[in-house]
Order: sequence, then structure tokens, then C-alpha cells
Amino acid sequence: MKAPGADVGSQPYGTPSPYEKRLIRNIPKNLKQYTSASSRTPLQDLDGIITPNGLFYERHHGGIPEIDPARHRLMIHGLVERPLVLTMDEIRRFPSESRIYFIECSGNPGFEAMTGRTASDLVGLVSCAEWTGVRLRTVLEEAGLEPDARWVVAEGADAAAMTRSIPMEKCLDDAMLVYSQNGERLRPQQGYPFRVLLPGYEGNMSVKWLRRLNVTAEPIHAREETAKYTDLMPDGTARQFTFVMEAKSIITRPSGSQRIAAGFNEITGLAWSGHGRIARVEVSVDDGRSWTEAHLQPPVLTRALTRFRLPWTWDGTPTTILSRATDETGYVQPHFADLTAVRGTKSFYHNNAIIPWRIAASGEVANGFVKA
Repeated sequence: MKAPGADVGSQPYGTPSPYEKRLIRNIPKNLKQYTSASSRTPLQDLDGIITPNGLFYERHHGGIPEIDPARHRLMIHGLVERPLVLTMDEIRRFPSESRIYFIECSGNPGFEAMTGRTASDLVGLVSCAEWTGVRLRTVLEEAGLEPDARWVVAEGADAAAMTRSIPMEKCLDDAMLVYSQNGERLRPQQGYPFRVLLPGYEGNMSVKWLRRLNVTAEPIHAREETAKYTDLMPDGTARQFTFVMEAKSIITRPSGSQRIAAGFNEITGLAWSGHGRIARVEVSVDDGRSWTEAHLQPPVLTRALTRFRLPWTWDGTPTTILSRATDETGYVQPHFADLTAVRGTKSFYHNNAIIPWRIAASGEVANGFVKA
């Protein structure tokens, strides 16, 4: 208080306090980042439902391209009456809107990847933001759809040429072409200058660095929807086109690697569903023997993260805490044993099982899937 602090000009783009320097994305050390990269959101360290842009999870398959928006184009062709090639300026001339949605990788986590220490290790491939852009329906109507148009094939401008087939019903519903995230332009890691956003669908389908929309009568069965992003069943068959991310929740505090003290503790976490709004989250503090309904913090939005809270007084006895989400369709998040009884453990995708946290007498919190 006795001397002036730093002036505004010392930080033209705002940065966090140096005392928060440990709040960073969780980047796996065993991945070749130029071929199969990912970074995880530190869910256990965040509040509210909006993920800051600098902590939003990443997943890409061929590195992050550097794209000049002035030279970038979007081509729309195939079963349309008027093929189009649009500049970024032309895209931004369409009526825009802003919506809050989550994006989640379908391998969040894989069925054999339940050994992480923290909430980020287990389900850090999910984040939530306010997105701004134009409805995909608006752009497709500008091109004019022919009667046989049933799918739209989206292609990215990255080195992997990420390509996914999107059913027309989704394209004409809530799908968006977005160019801003939390009020600022997309960052390169999130698809700058713009990307597809498919609320509630597996993240791989929200193609980044979008350059082409090919309207077709059938899906093209690209690599990312045949060799990858299909669910292998115990009998060797595979479920394909399991687009929607089912209801899921996780307690983020107290959670793995944290420590609590006996007495009052607030249990809080996140819930979400690709089918719509979260209707209820129940919490168990006795390893699932009984359940108490948690408070859902407004706003409770469709296909967005929802924050839940439950006051709890811990008596110091070792226990396991769990959360269980129910969405507006009535679907209830399953236990891991019930899910694998049907799906087996060969699949890598769409594991939305209940996640247990084990609390020791010392107050240390650990992954309940890992034996003490």
C-alpha cells in the first residue's frame, strides 16, 4: 500500500496472478503431441461452470495449424442447389447467436483408464464455454438442400484432415459454426478461425479448422467413424454412430490428491448430459448405501455443465463418496460394474460410470477404483 503497483500497460493481455501459476492444463507426458495430442482441464481447481479459454481441454490428431483468417475459405458443396465458397467476413455477416455448451471427448475416460489420481486425470477431457457463431442450418439454407440430402461431411484444414459425417437432423437442429469462445476469437488450439460445434455429441465430431462441408445422401464411413470412435462389444461386434454423450457427473471437491479436515465440508462437482438438462444429482457419503439429493446451482442449461453442491459434516471415519446424475430424459448414470456387464472393457469410448473417491482417516482423498 506504500508504493504504486504495476501499470496497465505492463500486461496488454491479462494474465492470472503469479500465485496461481500452478493452475494449468494437465498434459500427458507419454503422447507424441504432433500426432495424437491432448491436454486436460484441471476440473478439481475450477469453480462455476465456464472453463477459461486457457484451461479448455484439447484433442487433435495432426498438430495445430496456423491459419490466416483472411485467406481461409469454407466450401459448401454436394447435394446443394447453390455451391458456396465463403470467406470469414461473409460467414460473420450471417445472423449470430451465443450459447453455453460443453464439449467432451468420447474417450473420457477409456474403460481401462480408471487409475488416474485427480478429477482431471479421470475426466479432464470435458470443458464448457459460451460459444458465438452462426447456426449451421442458416448456412445450409443459404446453399439450398436437395431432396436426398441426409448427411453433412465436415472436413478440417489440419494435417490429419479430420473428417466426420454428421446426420442432417443434427445439422438442422442446434449445430453451430462458431468463431468465438467466451467472448474472444477462438484460439488456434480450439479451431481458429472457426469450427463446427455439435452440442452433446462426442467432441471429435465438432471438427476444428473447418474448411469444407460436403452434403451427401450417406455417411462416408471415414477413419474417425470406423477404425476409431466406435464401441467394441464383448462379442466382437461394434456399436457405430454412438454420437451422444450420456449423463455423467464427478465430485471435484473433495477429490483425488486433495485433503480435508473433520467437520464441515462442502461437496461440489459437475454434471452434464448430451441429451439435455441435468434433472437431479444425488450424492452418497457412505459408498452408495444411501443417497441425498444435491442442490443444482443455477443456471441449469441444456447440454452444459451444471454445478452441484451438498453441505456435509465429516466425522473423520474413512468412507467413500460418490455422485450420480439423472438427466431430463430420466436416464440415470450407471455404476462401472453395471456398465461393463453390458459393454465389457474392450471399448475405449463412452464410459460414463459413477466415479468413487475414497477418504482415509487422515483426510487424504484418493481414486476409489484403485485399491488402497
